[in-house]
Amino acid sequence: MADLLTGRTRVEIRALVHNASRQAKTLAFDQQVAEEATGLAVAAGQGAGVTHLEPGASAEVTLAPFEEALKLWRFDDPHLYRATVQIRDGQELLHSYSETFGSRRFEVKGTTFLLNGEPVRLMGVERMAGSNPVYGMAEPADWILHDHADLKELNCVFTRVHWQQDKRVLDYCDCHGILIQEEVPAWGSATFDGMTAEPTPEILENGYEQLTEMIARDGNHPSIVCWGLCNEVDGQNPPAQVFIRRMAEAARHLDPHRLLAYASNSLQQHPEADAASLLDFIEWNEYYGSWYEGNAESVRQNLREIHRAFPGKPVVISEYGFCECTPDRMGGDVRRIEILRDQTNICREFDFVAGAIFFDYNDYRTHVGDKGVGPLKQRVHGVVDLYGNRKPSFEALRQESSPVESLRIDVTERTLNVSLTTRRTLPAYTLEGYTLRWIVFGFDDLPMEQGSRPLSTLAPGQQAKLEVDFREKKPTRIRVDVLRPTGFSALTAWWKNSDASQ
Repeated sequence: MADLLTGRTRVEIRALVHNASRQAKTLAFDQQVAEEATGLAVAAGQGAGVTHLEPGASAEVTLAPFEEALKLWRFDDPHLYRATVQIRDGQELLHSYSETFGSRRFEVKGTTFLLNGEPVRLMGVERMAGSNPVYGMAEPADWILHDHADLKELNCVFTRVHWQQDKRVLDYCDCHGILIQEEVPAWGSATFDGMTAEPTPEILENGYEQLTEMIARDGNHPSIVCWGLCNEVDGQNPPAQVFIRRMAEAARHLDPHRLLAYASNSLQQHPEADAASLLDFIEWNEYYGSWYEGNAESVRQNLREIHRAFPGKPVVISEYGFCECTPDRMGGDVRRIEILRDQTNICREFDFVAGAIFFDYNDYRTHVGDKGVGPLKQRVHGVVDLYGNRKPSFEALRQESSPVESLRIDVTERTLNVSLTTRRTLPAYTLEGYTLRWIVFGFDDLPMEQGSRPLSTLAPGQQAKLEVDFREKKPTRIRVDVLRPTGFSALTAWWKNSDASQ
């Protein structure tokens, strides 16, 4: 874990080893840590550990810990390292294994999220895997890349998923900077039907098994900042509360450094009675105007009630959006945009709302879908369709999720005047290492000229103004982008020459 005072990270590598031979072995372990991007070694040690194994025996070996000044991982600067462990029998190299990791600190202080000590208010969108009818859950790498590149263009820096993910999804989040909550797929109040005070042993055993395997497999991913224990299980139902409490106890034993949450849909009445109080922050699936009867004022009032019930905890809107899933619900994508904008603006009124995750990126296939037939049976909930085609709500979500509140451009002679303001509230975080890029279109409305300029570091609510000269004599239009350090555009603005056709 990163020590923000000293700037150093304590690294401790544990290796699980099995002796598959017919002879007893005394094994020595070497370790090395290097930057993933450059390959430069930052730490190395021979004889970092030793163990003796009888034939068929297994052991977990903790190698000698060390401290290094590792660069911190952040969604706009996802710096990765690669740890490599070698196993030797005397002078013979038997096996080598490596895995990437990052150094970062994600924590709660009062009603605020802190990433590496910086207060952050985060936005994002959830993706439902397996929804492309061509691939189903057997998604190829290029489709995973396609969807998650879309998430980055949507300014998604914080997401959650309903179940354990393909490792390639987590690798993408590590490499490109998306904070993620990975979740045990215990979903729905029907999970505890017929139970009274306690969940059945079978339900608990299944939950423990999935939680243990998820943490063991995915615990080295720096993008994972929270373990989700369940989703919409009615956290005011006694057996559900016991399940959540015991899952939390197990998770804190297995991984004491990560936050825990569960996505609640039972905070509309008597929120103080909900099991959300047991966890590190409050997650609320908020669907006024869709699954819940009510309107924008209902969102505002319910948020106040949740804060009164949990005044010392951050609140994350773990789902919100619009699904035309019943005959009485109408409005399509236009209504989706209205709900997105209205309810996001309400969340911005409250400092204790530390995050909001729109549901969802894609229309998703499900056996309870109300639209389509056969392999196209689906719920129309997303800003793209099953095949990834964008709806108008895609651009609306991209704008609402941008840390840049406004980007204004004007042209005087051959000078481009740019003014931008960062958001003071949700989403709000420091813009460091960002760049302004412009492309000037001219002859036949083709790109003729481009340039870029680094932006100064901007805190939430700050403004920057720039003037840049260009050479094109007859510009037809100019595109300006605020680029993240990872290369993705945070916001786009256009200037169009009204005299270009004359």
